[in-house]
Amino acid sequence: MSKISKSYVISHLMAIALILFSCAPKSDKSTMPMTEAVSYPNTRMMDHVDDYHGHQVSDPYRWLEDDNSEETGQWVEEQNAVTNGYLTQIPYRDLIKNRLEQIWNYERFGSPFKRGDSYYFFRNDGLQNQSVLYRQQTLEAMPEIVLDPNGFSEDGTVALGAISFNREGTLLAYQTSEGGSDWRTIQVLDLKSGELLSDRIEWVKFSSIAWAQDGFYYSRFPEPSEEDELSGQNQYHRLCYHKLGNPQEEDIIVMQDPENPQSNFYGATSDDERYLFVSNSQSTSGNALYFSEVGRHDDFKAVTDAYDHDFNVIEFFDNEIFILTNQGAPKGRLISLSPRSSAPEKNWKEVIPESEHVLQSVQLVGGKLFARYLVDAKSAIKVFSLQGNHLMDIELPGIGSVSSISGSPDDSEAFYSYSSYTYPTTIFSLNTETGKSQVFKSPVVQFDIDSYETKQVFYTSKDGTRIPMFLTHKKGLDRSGSNPTILYGYGGFDISLTPGFSTSMLVLLENGGIYAVANLRGGGEYGKDWHLAGTKERKQNVFDDFQSAAEYLIAEKYTSSQKLAIMGGSNGGLLVGACMTQRPDLYKVAIPRVGVLDMLRYHEFTIGWAWAEDYGRSDDPEAFDYLYKYSPLHNVEEVEYPATLVTTADHDDRVVPAHSFKFISELQRKQKGTNPTLIRVETSAGHGAGKPVSKIIEETADMLSFTFYNFQEEVRYPDLDKEK
Repeated sequence: MSKISKSYVISHLMAIALILFSCAPKSDKSTMPMTEAVSYPNTRMMDHVDDYHGHQVSDPYRWLEDDNSEETGQWVEEQNAVTNGYLTQIPYRDLIKNRLEQIWNYERFGSPFKRGDSYYFFRNDGLQNQSVLYRQQTLEAMPEIVLDPNGFSEDGTVALGAISFNREGTLLAYQTSEGGSDWRTIQVLDLKSGELLSDRIEWVKFSSIAWAQDGFYYSRFPEPSEEDELSGQNQYHRLCYHKLGNPQEEDIIVMQDPENPQSNFYGATSDDERYLFVSNSQSTSGNALYFSEVGRHDDFKAVTDAYDHDFNVIEFFDNEIFILTNQGAPKGRLISLSPRSSAPEKNWKEVIPESEHVLQSVQLVGGKLFARYLVDAKSAIKVFSLQGNHLMDIELPGIGSVSSISGSPDDSEAFYSYSSYTYPTTIFSLNTETGKSQVFKSPVVQFDIDSYETKQVFYTSKDGTRIPMFLTHKKGLDRSGSNPTILYGYGGFDISLTPGFSTSMLVLLENGGIYAVANLRGGGEYGKDWHLAGTKERKQNVFDDFQSAAEYLIAEKYTSSQKLAIMGGSNGGLLVGACMTQRPDLYKVAIPRVGVLDMLRYHEFTIGWAWAEDYGRSDDPEAFDYLYKYSPLHNVEEVEYPATLVTTADHDDRVVPAHSFKFISELQRKQKGTNPTLIRVETSAGHGAGKPVSKIIEETADMLSFTFYNFQEEVRYPDLDKEK
């Protein structure tokens, strides 16, 4: 069945790639960075001042918020020209790109799942910009292409989003996005004829596709004006029902809240299409939950009408609705209720109680409940009966992450993917009766994976809190204090950073580097309390955790401040921006990617208002005080900052590029010394989801070469040199 996510942000933000770097121990004149200060474009400053509760705050780059103006467009061109000029003179930039293409070129599979009488799975042959959807009658049959997103556009910038099959498995509704935007279009494919139906649904955003009868439910915003399409506030979300063959103008509005424009609605239906479930949220945390029989839109029952906790429908089975929630259980529990109850909000039954570990998800397969837990940020799977009795544990290969298990309540076989920092994403088949797993699809990567290891360490943050961190490096690492290291973090929105495979990491490892991932407060690694400890007035805890991770790596002689880079994206971009402005002496390189960097105005754009549950808003006097203290844009001083490469994209309508534009302008004006402060603005790309492989490789090569060059490290690939 379709699932209701506890927040649309989690699924998208987690779509951001963990980009890494590599280096070699030698250095010569060719690796020495430019010693003269870079000449930056002249960025106009305007006389604009805002009053925040009696505090006068200058905003001289307000004009850069207009992403449609010719002046902003010209500024972007000039900044990209300076950045490209700097990157071009790095001698091994092309070598890095060639190596990335070489190791990226391996076959990758998604977990198979059954719809109708066929199995479906996604596959990428290696360098395809987008993964392709295949179908086969049996798991041994020859697969055929169902949908190839690489044909949507010549450059791969039109991507496939969510997909959904009707109950009979004869129709496939799918979303597409252009240039990385969060806006989606829904189309419907007839799986028998291979022809597209005439139905075309526009202005869809943060939406599922939930089939029912002869149509489907979806969510949308009103059509924006041309100038507001990528930066205007997203308000008046609504859940609609589209009947196949009808024009979109005739679609039924199932649920909306005109009196609360910042209220979002998401729909899901049960496998038998008997029930419709509607999640209503007003931020990225907490949701109300309602259900009704399909078609009876005037007769919704409330599981909860409060927004204090998360409620995620898992399955409707055997006349029970199974729901994962953190209500009364900060680390999660599974409850059930009967849809026939006249007061479902008062008749919950606890199936799997809260434990010492975070319950991430539950899947009902083969008449059993497969529960995925986080144990110190690592995956574990326990199996329960429908009554909540523990039956067995699933043995996993090691320290790693498991995706959700694919399968239906009646299946005897299920599938899941497993990966870690040194274990390529591998598909396992799972016997639901015995709990035994075996490899179904295993990739072949051009890399000696067995020579590397991941270990988990724990360090102490500023206030004494114990923080876990994963370190991946070559076996027998020499802790000389000079190993090039990248420290990655996120720390927000209840999102957990768990071990995962990245081809970019291989480039780091094969050149003697260390990849460190810190599990900061603000994330979901230890449940709701861990999340809340890094929100609002407690947000400084997240920055302290990250800075303490850097200090630990230096104190334990893994690296030094001259060989340490920090990186993060989105909320992680805020993390990097705050830490580099608070402790510029601690790092040599900083790469804030698509970051939230203007904390006084973030809520004025697109869906930014929904992040206030984590951040607070500057129109609240108390929140203004703590936001202003750490807002990266407002805390740039005339000091020497690390070599900085800010990255953003012209179609990012999640965290609008104005954040990055204004921040880099202030950095360039106040930077002391010769460390470069550059911005890389990608075209026809967005916040990260759906970005074509070709653009990912190009961006990664630029970030890696920038990092190596400022570490004064040499990168050599003799075999690639010969090829060149």
